[in-house]
Amino acid sequence: MATTRLMPLHSGKGRTVAEALGRVTDYVENPEKTNGGDLVTAYHCNPSIADQEFLFSKRQYAAITGRERKDNDVIAYHLRQSFKPGEITPELANKIGYDLAMSLTKGNHAFIVCTHVDKHHIHSHIVFNSTAIDCTRKFRNFWRSSFTVRRISDMMCLENGLSVIAEPKPSRGSYGTWLGESKPPTIRGQLERMIDTALGQGCKDFDSFLADIKAMGVEVKRGKQLAFKIPHGKRFVRCDSLRADYSEAAIMERIFGKRIVTPRAKAAAQSKPNLLIDIQAKMQKINSPGFERWAKIFNLKEMAKTIIYLQENGLTDLRELEKVCDAAVQKFNDLSDQSKATSVRMKDISELQKHIGA
Repeated sequence: MATTRLMPLHSGKGRTVAEALGRVTDYVENPEKTNGGDLVTAYHCNPSIADQEFLFSKRQYAAITGRERKDNDVIAYHLRQSFKPGEITPELANKIGYDLAMSLTKGNHAFIVCTHVDKHHIHSHIVFNSTAIDCTRKFRNFWRSSFTVRRISDMMCLENGLSVIAEPKPSRGSYGTWLGESKPPTIRGQLERMIDTALGQGCKDFDSFLADIKAMGVEVKRGKQLAFKIPHGKRFVRCDSLRADYSEAAIMERIFGKRIVTPRAKAAAQSKPNLLIDIQAKMQKINSPGFERWAKIFNLKEMAKTIIYLQENGLTDLRELEKVCDAAVQKFNDLSDQSKATSVRMKDISELQKHIGA
C-alpha cells in the first residue's frame, strides 16, 4: 500500500533559498527519525551539506545560462512515499525510495532519500534538486506528474511483493484524512481503548484498575501526573493529555459509578473480514518472530469474523452460500449492463444538446 505525493518547494515569503533548503533537509535528515542517520542515502551529493550543494548548483546555473531566479521558481522537489505498517523493513523502504528517485530523475539530478521510522507506518522523504547536475537546465514538473510517480512507485512495490492501493481516493488533506476511517488508531486512541477495557472488567477500586491495565502489558508511572505507556510504545502518555473522560479524576468517577461513559463501537460496527495473510511468503522476506505471531493472531480474528458473518446471515450451508454468490454475481452483471446503457444514453443526450444549441 505505497502512497506517494510530489510537492514543489519554493523559497516562500520572508525566506531565502538557503533557509528554505536548510529547513527541509534538516527535517528529513533528523537522526531521531532516521535511526541515527543510518537510513539516509544520497546520489551525487553529501547528505550533511546537501542544501549547500543544491544552492551552489543554482548559482552555477545562473552563471552558465544567465537566467535569474524568479520569486515563484521551484528550488527543489519533495517526494513522500509511505508504506503499510508491518509490511516492509526500513532498509527495503529506503532502497525503493532510492530506485524511485533514480527512475524519476533519470540520474540527472542530485537527491537524498531519508526513511523515517518514528511513526506507526514507515515512510521515506525524497528531496531532489530542481537544477540538473550539469547546471544547464532544470527539472520541469509535467502535467499529471503525481499520477506518473504513483505508477512507478506501484510497479516497484509489486516487484518487491508489497501491496498497493488499487483506487486511491483524491484528497488535498493530510495523510490521515486521506485514509479516512481506515487509518490506524493513534497511540492515545489505543490507550483510551485499553482504559475502557480495563474499566469494563468490573474493577472495585483504583488499585484493581491499575492491576488490570498492567496485565494488558501497559506500563504505569505515578507521580504528579498519572501516565501510561502502551506495549511497544516509545514514551509515556499523561492522562491529562487524553480526553476528559480519561483523566485520573474521571477514571476514579467511572470506577465508583459517578460517571458513565459509553465506549465507541465504530470499529465493531463497521468491521469486515479481510483477506488472510500468507505467513510463509511474508516470513521469507521478513524474518521476525513478532511479525509471525501477529500474523497468526490476525488470521484467527479474520476467520472468526468470517464465521460470525456466515452464521448471522444463515450461510453456513455450502449450497446456500453458492446460491447467494451466484445471485450477487448476476446482480453485479445486471447493474454493470445498466450502467453501460446509461452511459451510452448520456452520451447521446450530450450530443443532442450540442445540436440543439447550434
